[in-house]
Amino acid sequence: MINISNPRNFLLLKYPSFAKMFSTSEQIPDFAELTETVCNVMMSSPAVTLDTALNQTGVRVSPELVETVLKRFENAGMSAFRFFEWAENQRNYSHSVRAYHLMIESLLKIRQYQIVWDLVGSMRKKGMVNVETFCIIMRKYARAHKVDEAVYTFNIMDKYDTPQNLAAFNGLLSALCKSRNVRKAQEIFDSMKGRFEPDSKSFSILLEGWGKEPNLPKAREVFDEMVSAGCNPDIVTYGIMVDILCKAGRVDEAVEVVKDMDDNNCKPTSFIYSVLVHTYGVENRIEDAIDTFMEMERNGIAADVVVYNALIGAFCKANKLKNVYRVLREMESNDIAPNPRTCNVIMSSLISQGETDKAFSVFRRMIKLCEPDADTYTMLIKMFCEKNEVDMALKIWRYMKSKQFVPSLHTFSVLINGLCQKGNVVKACILLEEMIEKGIRPSRITFAKLRQLLIKEGREDVLKFLHEKINLLVKEPLYD
Repeated sequence: MINISNPRNFLLLKYPSFAKMFSTSEQIPDFAELTETVCNVMMSSPAVTLDTALNQTGVRVSPELVETVLKRFENAGMSAFRFFEWAENQRNYSHSVRAYHLMIESLLKIRQYQIVWDLVGSMRKKGMVNVETFCIIMRKYARAHKVDEAVYTFNIMDKYDTPQNLAAFNGLLSALCKSRNVRKAQEIFDSMKGRFEPDSKSFSILLEGWGKEPNLPKAREVFDEMVSAGCNPDIVTYGIMVDILCKAGRVDEAVEVVKDMDDNNCKPTSFIYSVLVHTYGVENRIEDAIDTFMEMERNGIAADVVVYNALIGAFCKANKLKNVYRVLREMESNDIAPNPRTCNVIMSSLISQGETDKAFSVFRRMIKLCEPDADTYTMLIKMFCEKNEVDMALKIWRYMKSKQFVPSLHTFSVLINGLCQKGNVVKACILLEEMIEKGIRPSRITFAKLRQLLIKEGREDVLKFLHEKINLLVKEPLYD
């Protein structure tokens, strides 16, 4: 019998991978084992005891291990930050630039801006700040609809010994355009293009931004200005233009652009063909979608998972499930593995048609071929909640946690809303507390639903407790 009072034996019992560490052959665990050990602790330990639990593993951290764990726990917010702080205090270890960037991205997802700027200050002291650091922050600020803060981040780069350059300028334009603030991006572009000479990437970013607006005349104007400025359209620019035209319902005009590419010795990519195939699918022109796919192969361009996903989407739209399975078999024969998007496209189509049992069957098949992503889990949990099968939604949740997948804000919200709908206030409160523990602030709608239930049941004490937990989260001022 193992004596649990002995720390060494405790580790052998709780973390079997350590048995190899203490074997007579003194075998050193490999990287995968060490990562798995840390991840198990991260998943099972409360935030308040995480440091102690990590210390007990005896794991010696390395930049590669820290980066891997931070990437896996990118949705874990404050739990990831506690691991980050713990790793920083380990002997003979220093954070890499990538570790800082992964941590900054994770914190920005939950809007912990003050901590982010503290980390940037630490990077500055170590001479590790670079343009990418600021591009990450600008992108996340813009996504959170904090446009002024995104611009402010660009303006203070010099304070952190990082000169503004064309890459940073493009980063700001991209952050604004991707968050549907293309008018602000155009204004900044027009005011600064004398200071930074725009390149094809600058114009392509604006082109894509106007395409998402959507504003086809303005997109054409940017394209013309690009040519006038002596920037020849490249494969990226052509791809964006094809995408814009397709989304504007001008797929036939997009085909003409593809022909112009051939005339200019610029060979279309599989991405461009995927856009055409997808658009034909959306427009229920299934024969055109198939013909375009065949034309791509005739032109010697190998199909990749993106094009196959577009073709699968077209067949799903046309309700031709047998063809979908034929495409999957062809992918297998060509050694092209499906990705989460493949699964999500099929499941989404089946759910929209009310074929929920088939959607779940697809999920069970696909998890043998690829790892689900946040959209997969959220889609399934929402499906079962809407079917009033919350027990099944909770089973999916537990399966997701067993795979060490950290739920996102949206996944938490979908399940909490489903539990509230069912009247399971206890479980909803537990999940909300777990959400807050990870530093993820619940949306007003989600919290309002739970608040209504708690007041109805006379549990103002629990409501007060949850309010206090939320208030303990770090504030979010603009900070430098």
